[in-house]
Amino acid sequence: MPSVLLNAACDGTRDGEAYAADLRRALFELWSNVLERRAPHVSEWARNDSEGAIPTGAAAVPYLQALNIWFQLLRIVEENAAIRDRRQTETQTGAETVPSSFAQALDRHDLTPERLAEISASLSVGPTLTAHPTEAKRVTILEIHRRIYRSLVALEAQRWTTRERTGILADIEGEIDLLWMTGELRLERPGLSDEIEWGLQFFRDGIFDAVPQVFEQFEQAAANRFGTFDMVSPCIRFHSWIGGDRDGNPNVTTDSTAHALKRARDTAMDMYREHLRIAAERLSISNRIVPLNSEMQAELERLASVSPHRDRNPNELFRQATSAILHRLETYRHVSHFITDLEIIETALASVDARHLAQRYIRPVRWRAQVFGFSIYTLDIRQNSTVTTETIAEIWRQRDDGNVPEYGDPAWSKRLRSELSEPQLPAPDGNALSDQANELIDLLTLMSKRRYGPDPAALGPFILSMTRSSDDLLGVFLLARYAGFGAETLEIKVVPLFETIEDLRAAPDILLGLLDVPLAKRSLTRDGSAIEVMLGYSDSNKDGGFVCSTCELDQAQRRITRVLKSKGLTPVFFHGRGGSVSRGGAPMDRAIAAQPTNTVSGRMRLTEQGEVVSANYANRGTAAAHLELLASSVLKHTADADDPPRAPEFNEALEALSGLSQTAYSTLLHMPGFIDYFQQASPVEELAMLKIGSRPARRFGAASLADLRAIPWVFAWSQNRHLITGWYGFGSAIEAFRKFQGTRGEDTLLAMFERTKLFRLIADEVEKSLFQADLDIAKEYASLVTDDDIRRCVTDAIAKEYALACSGIAFLTGSEKIAERFPRMRARFDRIRPGLDRVNTLQVALLREVRSREEPNRVSIPLLQSMNSISSGLGWTG
Repeated sequence: MPSVLLNAACDGTRDGEAYAADLRRALFELWSNVLERRAPHVSEWARNDSEGAIPTGAAAVPYLQALNIWFQLLRIVEENAAIRDRRQTETQTGAETVPSSFAQALDRHDLTPERLAEISASLSVGPTLTAHPTEAKRVTILEIHRRIYRSLVALEAQRWTTRERTGILADIEGEIDLLWMTGELRLERPGLSDEIEWGLQFFRDGIFDAVPQVFEQFEQAAANRFGTFDMVSPCIRFHSWIGGDRDGNPNVTTDSTAHALKRARDTAMDMYREHLRIAAERLSISNRIVPLNSEMQAELERLASVSPHRDRNPNELFRQATSAILHRLETYRHVSHFITDLEIIETALASVDARHLAQRYIRPVRWRAQVFGFSIYTLDIRQNSTVTTETIAEIWRQRDDGNVPEYGDPAWSKRLRSELSEPQLPAPDGNALSDQANELIDLLTLMSKRRYGPDPAALGPFILSMTRSSDDLLGVFLLARYAGFGAETLEIKVVPLFETIEDLRAAPDILLGLLDVPLAKRSLTRDGSAIEVMLGYSDSNKDGGFVCSTCELDQAQRRITRVLKSKGLTPVFFHGRGGSVSRGGAPMDRAIAAQPTNTVSGRMRLTEQGEVVSANYANRGTAAAHLELLASSVLKHTADADDPPRAPEFNEALEALSGLSQTAYSTLLHMPGFIDYFQQASPVEELAMLKIGSRPARRFGAASLADLRAIPWVFAWSQNRHLITGWYGFGSAIEAFRKFQGTRGEDTLLAMFERTKLFRLIADEVEKSLFQADLDIAKEYASLVTDDDIRRCVTDAIAKEYALACSGIAFLTGSEKIAERFPRMRARFDRIRPGLDRVNTLQVALLREVRSREEPNRVSIPLLQSMNSISSGLGWTG
């Protein structure tokens, strides 16, 4: 009898769904074959008795391992099917019908070539890769997944014989077997060097080759729309926090930052060598057969003259010049010189009517050089304002024998501004400073020295977490001066990160206070009028709940834009998004479209964390589609700058809903015993055993809710299927608004749902979270709470709010069935729900067992595997 897992996988009706269902059937059989060899009892359970519970204790290990692999295989199928659907849509109905493509973004009557040229010139998308601490997969596992994906792509070809197809399937089965024998679970926490290599692997596997493909798509879409168009310029610059983010992570040091920079440069050079070597081998154009004009010949001879092998390949100047660039690669004094030399070869090829060769062999290298530079990505630096403030206080105490003002006093602000205006400042005495202070000064010294390297963009801005005041930001400028950045205009970008609700509301005033200081304003605007501002999704959600956080982020962008515009400046917003809805993980194109009008202006940065990096960049096709989605969405939002502003009554309604939802959310968090409930009804305390990142779960070792990082906060509520971070407060807000505003309020809500992108996005993501939450499973976790009164009060509050949220969604959508509007999401989750539910039930038993031991901190392999399996099934950890 077919298993539930297989039955649920075989319900496709349309061509794309039928294709995916066929793949799932095939992979199920291959997975089952592996289980029959490696764990026959698990195979029998999977095929014939998959409704049965998973055994407890050590006996659970093979069941969890099998389910985890199955969840991963399902995701690989989804990735392959999505890219196939995209290609088929373009083939059958045209590129302009492909969702979130350049062609679709340009398919509008109000876009002129001149307007596109204007947007293209400023278009800039900055994906920022972060590893901490949401990705459990080792590079070895990622590579196995990639080989399975590539084999599925190969199966799409119709040319294979039955024997050849059987061979490909056998290869896939071998990879699944290798997954089983390798094991994904980390028993040792990864080091920073492991995380650095993890991040670089995505460039090798997909991003390097995806970038030229994205620009070709842009060029082709523009040419198809306007006949000819040659204004396409690289619009992507990757950033990374891996090796640069030391906020709460003592493992990140100046040495590790230097190591991250070195590995990024090494990887870039390896990539250029590979492509230049191929170009030099293949550009075998004979000067005798195809003579060059005198100007081009002189340029190529000049390039070729630096090669030590000038006598090789006589009369083949293109090959000689390309070989010379390859020889000179490590000695370029600036990346712009490398780009200029590549442009010379491109121009020379065009002069002999060989543009196709330039487009195939040289232009992709030049595009890569413009995107990746000599360092793959810009390595951002992030530190917490607590550390910078403590370091300043140390330096002042060293000089004043301990007599220094307190942070927050007017005297502190006065001294900051006074020292910033001094023409010279004495260097701090490192012997008298703590290790923390010396480490920060050493880091800033490294940043100062790297300004004059061959790729100045290798090191990025200093991002200040928990920015609470303009004094926090001015403090970084002062520390930079101590580290040797000069006195008049400092070549360092300081980026505020506004995370809590309170700080988001204070952001405009903080920025005004910062810009009132001449040195700060000169430094921030030395490269133009754009000011980068980072917005925190995670902590604002933990602080105020999903609805409040989303609305406050929207309002903060509007207010910041107005304030900076009054100073002749433009914000570039850096969105600190994560993978889950609770951390900004809504569909990317819709999330960008929902940003306030005139707050994008062609430029946007965003974090892509942990498992999101794997989902978006593990393969070239996926990476290219994702990057096109990012860039086309930013382009479209910018082109929509003339859209009418949101109606005042909608703004007032959103503000009211934000406040009402925050009240409900805060009431829950401040219930007596809520912290005990959270710690006991979730695996948050056991999270430290799961070796999924180099960063501790808490910033500074404290045990308070306020100090807990937002990632484990979301992790815990997703593991126990409460998922309150994605929906709590929505139902109370809708109910109260309808009650107090009456029929007019209901009309406003329905109109907002139909016409307002932001509110529609909120409602959609709340509905999806409600569908994935399971209050029956949540009650199983609640049984771990030892105090009956606390358990009853909290579960009653959650159940009441869940019912209100479902009622609110039904009012807006007209459907009593949750997530009926999202059939694909429902089908995908229903495929993994049976296995996921059983893992949740097992995890409750494992938590009870671990906590009953005399040695509760001893590692429980089944418990760690259960966390890993739930994360794989949901698709995120935090």
